[in-house]
Amino acid sequence: MTVRRRTTSLRVTSAVITVGALLAATVPAPATAVAAPATNPVIAWDLHAQTAIWDVAAQQPNEQVRSFAMVNGAVYDAVNAIAGTPYQPHLGAPAATGRESVPAAVATAAHGVLTSLFPDQRARLRAQYDEALDTIPDGPSKRGGVTVGARAATAMVEARQDDGAFGDQQWVTGTRPGEWRPTPPLFLSQGAWTGHMRPFLLPAAALFRAPGPPPLTSAAYARDLNEVKTVGSASSPVRTRDQTEAALWWHDRRSASWEIKRQLATTQRLSVLQTARFFAMTDLIVADAGVACFSQKEFWSYWRPVTAIPLAGADGNPGTAADPDWTPLLVTPPFPEYPSGHACGTGSRMALYRHFFGRDDVPFSGSSVDSGTTRHFTSFSQALDELIGARVWGGVHFRSADVDGAELGEAVFRYAVRHHFRPRG
Repeated sequence: MTVRRRTTSLRVTSAVITVGALLAATVPAPATAVAAPATNPVIAWDLHAQTAIWDVAAQQPNEQVRSFAMVNGAVYDAVNAIAGTPYQPHLGAPAATGRESVPAAVATAAHGVLTSLFPDQRARLRAQYDEALDTIPDGPSKRGGVTVGARAATAMVEARQDDGAFGDQQWVTGTRPGEWRPTPPLFLSQGAWTGHMRPFLLPAAALFRAPGPPPLTSAAYARDLNEVKTVGSASSPVRTRDQTEAALWWHDRRSASWEIKRQLATTQRLSVLQTARFFAMTDLIVADAGVACFSQKEFWSYWRPVTAIPLAGADGNPGTAADPDWTPLLVTPPFPEYPSGHACGTGSRMALYRHFFGRDDVPFSGSSVDSGTTRHFTSFSQALDELIGARVWGGVHFRSADVDGAELGEAVFRYAVRHHFRPRG
């Protein structure tokens, strides 16, 4: 399906999925939902996953999403099985009687996936795992939970073998106007494998297409270039302090989205089962949005503002002018510009949040080490609107790439919730 460019709103545009179909799979839990203990084990192990994925391994965003998806996909299948499989499992439902310890299953599923992903962290992860199991009374329930969690972890690890992650694909570079080439200061080329990775939920990444950037000679392109040229430069006199902070906040590789996901599970009082489903839906859908997005980055192979602005004299557009000394506020990521990967992920994430909670006006906040600030939002759509602007204010994207990226992410979300994680019966 081709995503049509949106110019005025962030509404759902697909005609193939009705509002009724979407509402059929929202947050209300069945009677078998596992109540949330004082310490929700799904939240606890998501935080452990963040430590392993970012604090220790320092994975980049296109790598992080796969790791989180694997961990929370396995956790969900384990918890869902113990609850009697009230929702469609992701890979399958390990045999369970319902008497198994849910905390033991969560810890074992998460630990199993994390040790397969990060064998160098085995000792540290084992210490966390032993500490979690020590709080659970010995007996058949504990042993059963360990068995269910281990089977879910094994299924996930086996399913993701040879999925194309970390492949040797390379971006195509060019020298003609509009063609991507590595950017300063490091002139790196990374992450081309992402668009070739096997999706978690989608039948194929190529099913989702962006409409493409505006033609270089168009008025729309001139508007895009002149906007980022003015507000996205390192020395912009018109960018406000709040816009600068937003650009830094959204660019932080220690993503505030992880904190926000856990915060929402807490403030919205999700049960353990609801939390497991919420985290799995979020992380698997965002991962697939990244696959679809990077597939389109490869297809369009479009230049970044840091390339386009100094070379604007060669773009054939009378509405643009070159500035050979122009530099962006943020360091430009090492891959093609269109569509925006951050907008693809955030578009899918915020659409899922609206869907899951059945409303848009849910307040939340998140902190960033890079900006040294905490940003507060009154709705999911407000956060997406800010992200779209923030990538322009940071000088790393044209607005069309952000808008179309958000649309692409929402299209992935719509497909995923129509076909996966639905209530059974």
